[in-house]
Amino acid sequence: MIIPPMLNTAIKAARRAATIINRASFDVSLLKVSKKSHNDFVTEVDKAAEDAIIEVLKSAYPDHAILAEESGASDNLHDENENVWIIDPLDGTTNFIHGFPQYCVSIALQQRGIITQAVVYDPTRNDLFTASKGAGAYLNEKRIRVGKRDKIADALIGTGFPFRDLDGLNEYVKMFKVMTEHSAGLRRPGAAALDLAYVAAGRLDGFFEKGLKPWDIAAGSLLVTEAGGIVGTFKGDSDYLYKGDVIAASPKIFAQQVNLLSEFA
Repeated sequence: MIIPPMLNTAIKAARRAATIINRASFDVSLLKVSKKSHNDFVTEVDKAAEDAIIEVLKSAYPDHAILAEESGASDNLHDENENVWIIDPLDGTTNFIHGFPQYCVSIALQQRGIITQAVVYDPTRNDLFTASKGAGAYLNEKRIRVGKRDKIADALIGTGFPFRDLDGLNEYVKMFKVMTEHSAGLRRPGAAALDLAYVAAGRLDGFFEKGLKPWDIAAGSLLVTEAGGIVGTFKGDSDYLYKGDVIAASPKIFAQQVNLLSEFA
């Protein structure tokens, strides 16, 4: 496996962030936690991890733009910059502050509107998911593929519930009912980037969620497509990154999910 320089830099940045996260995980009770909005938490670890990622990326590529969860868009993002790093320093913060080991670092590079490099790193399991456009998806340098199940009745599906804006909760209960009736089971681990990585690795057969942000989706979406899967909106369209409504799965499961969920688009 030959690792492209930009991907190698992203891996270095993710590992640097993970060192900060792991150190803090030994005693999460000491963390300073603040609320961005209802049920949306941020810690000093999120900010320190993001700063570490940006430092590594900017050292290597000072002209590249940044779109990050905590610090937002860099000043040069709207200068028609061809290279944009999309960063979630700690996806699954609520899990992290409870000591629930399901969270990750997510870093993606978008070039001329297309995601070309992706890293999702799970520091609790030392699982490093990587992908470069056209070169496949990998878990710890071993090639991964989406699951082989072709019937949604046999499929294990990941999802996420509304937690910031609860206005959509009633609709979500309806979606939950539909998918529970038609699938082998639903899981809601609480870190969308890692859920997408699990789809790429065949640990989940599919995934769906509404209201996500680009940093939740960017890296995981490339992992899925490079692992042979499809990512789209609830209607099956390709404009999911900034719309935020996502279905991801192997091709046959994807089509069945769209069929069941398109009414909620």
